[in-house]
Amino acid sequence: MSTPTDPWHFPRPELAQAYLQGFDLGLTSARGLFARRRMGKSEFLKHDLLPAARKAGYLAAYTNLWDDTEHPGQALATAILLAVQPKGLGRFWEELNTPISKLKGGAKLPLGIDASMELDLAAKEKAAVPAIQAALQAADKANKRLLLVIDEAQVLAAPQHKAVAHSLRAGLDIRKPAIKVLFAGSSEAALREMFSRSAAPFYNWAPLEPFPLLGREFVEATVRQLASVAKQPLKLDDALKAFAALKETPEFFRWYIERYLMYQQQGPEQALLYTQARLHDASSYVRVWKELNRADRAVLLLAASGVQDLYGAAAQKQLQSQLGTAEVNASLPRTSIRRLTGPKLQLMARVDHGAYRFEDPEFQSWVAARRTID
Repeated sequence: MSTPTDPWHFPRPELAQAYLQGFDLGLTSARGLFARRRMGKSEFLKHDLLPAARKAGYLAAYTNLWDDTEHPGQALATAILLAVQPKGLGRFWEELNTPISKLKGGAKLPLGIDASMELDLAAKEKAAVPAIQAALQAADKANKRLLLVIDEAQVLAAPQHKAVAHSLRAGLDIRKPAIKVLFAGSSEAALREMFSRSAAPFYNWAPLEPFPLLGREFVEATVRQLASVAKQPLKLDDALKAFAALKETPEFFRWYIERYLMYQQQGPEQALLYTQARLHDASSYVRVWKELNRADRAVLLLAASGVQDLYGAAAQKQLQSQLGTAEVNASLPRTSIRRLTGPKLQLMARVDHGAYRFEDPEFQSWVAARRTID
């Protein structure tokens, strides 16, 4: 059965071939890509790169680690197994998982917990290490090159996944001719830490570069597709204006096109206003804000207001005022920055020594509009 195609997908075959040719030349076995969320990275990986790799004779494995941030090892092993021997996946996990019968005193599982799930996180992580090695050994038997695409790979930078990252690195190190790896992520800061920190498992293992973003050609192709289904075609100038107003973000532009198509009689300006209002729906930002501690909120407020040196004396004085305490030194913003740039939150990214930017410009605007941390 053929997979349905998306008529709105903007294909980038040349870019896919460029990445594959880099691997085929044998000069590198891995590379890293970063782009903030909603920029079309994952769509390209799944709909352009992976099909091109299969056509070129690769086995292709894909996993998005955001789907299960607590268990990246199991996600990786499953992705590899699905690519190299999908029919044996069930038996593979049965042999690796701890039998439920070994629970103390024959205790029953809580209502709603599936019997195949591990109850102990440490045990699950421990099982992931042999799972990765077993999956890589299964790939050895396939006698084909494998392209492993790890989306949101910065999850592996979290301290609790260090054993999984070391295991993956060790397994890939001895298989560079046969397994090519593309690490992709939405946090430039976390990915850079993954590949540039000397103590990190993947230190110096892959060059990191920005993902080429979509531009005018994408807008033109979308306008042409729209013309084939709309009673009132959209003018290219209006589309380009909307794309710029939406910070050249492909997913937001898709929202705009969808709105215009459904309410063509209202015109392009109303479609843009509606989309911008949808973007500024603060419900998700309020939830994120409430989950942060007061120090993190204060640091975000300073950064959103344009403060560059978040560790300096002037910033510390502002933090004292925001937090209502005199006990503020450079360690407070440093600790907050580590959390805000870490793989769990990914709210900010380091662009230079002591200089940071928001991962989401819309969130920056929302924070900047606030006056207090409460």
